[in-house]
Amino acid sequence: MQNDIITVLFIGDIFGRPGREVVKEFLISNREKFDVVIANCENASSGKGLTPNNLEELLSCGIDVLTSGNHIWNKKEIIPYLNKDYPLLRPLNYPKEAPGKGSIVFTTKENVKIGLVNLQGRVFMQAIDCPFRVGYEEILKLKQMTNIIIVDFHAEATSEKTALGYYLDGLITALIGTHTHVQTNDAKILPKGTAYITDAGMSGPYESIIGVEVDTIISTYLVGVPKRFDVAKSDLSQLDYVIIEIDVKSGKALSITKKHELFKRK
Repeated sequence: MQNDIITVLFIGDIFGRPGREVVKEFLISNREKFDVVIANCENASSGKGLTPNNLEELLSCGIDVLTSGNHIWNKKEIIPYLNKDYPLLRPLNYPKEAPGKGSIVFTTKENVKIGLVNLQGRVFMQAIDCPFRVGYEEILKLKQMTNIIIVDFHAEATSEKTALGYYLDGLITALIGTHTHVQTNDAKILPKGTAYITDAGMSGPYESIIGVEVDTIISTYLVGVPKRFDVAKSDLSQLDYVIIEIDVKSGKALSITKKHELFKRK
């Protein structure tokens, strides 16, 4: 950290083995460039859900906190780990009886406290509690501990993501959208100082349809019969991420930069 500025790396949805491999490869060479690394992991195991082994694998490569979404429940063996002392979040606006936690405050090596909130949208998704109201109330609580708060909004509709971004503008440091696996071209600082992007994108197989085998998805659209969605086999992997520079004193975002990189699989 220099001049009271911290740099946060947020990695878009990690999809299957290709996603885990490309993230690990990138962090081996680049982890020291960032004060904080956050990644969405809800598709990290076989393209849907997360296993305990893959949880440990991702944390061991330098990720500070893992966020998730509606697929975090797909691998039942991860459920007990949601209640353990792991930096792993599920969306906050599930019922309070659901396993796990939806927010966290953690301290960086430079002794900077950062709040992270995981929310899930409701448009074209499961009907759970309101992310606007639940998120706002939680953020007010976290503001008592830190003025740096980042939100992962795991949602389908771009309008819902944009609306939440403006609703929380000035109250939080950054809102990063996840879930659709396609990086959007609208990274910006909102009028009151909140960094925003509708979707950070996906880290996984490049020659795919949002991570899945191309022929499988095409067949599903043509025939209408559901098929098993397997992680695509691709010689290239993509790594989608955003970098946010934050003023520690004010908690405002100074910049947000999106990146889309391709790597040859080893």
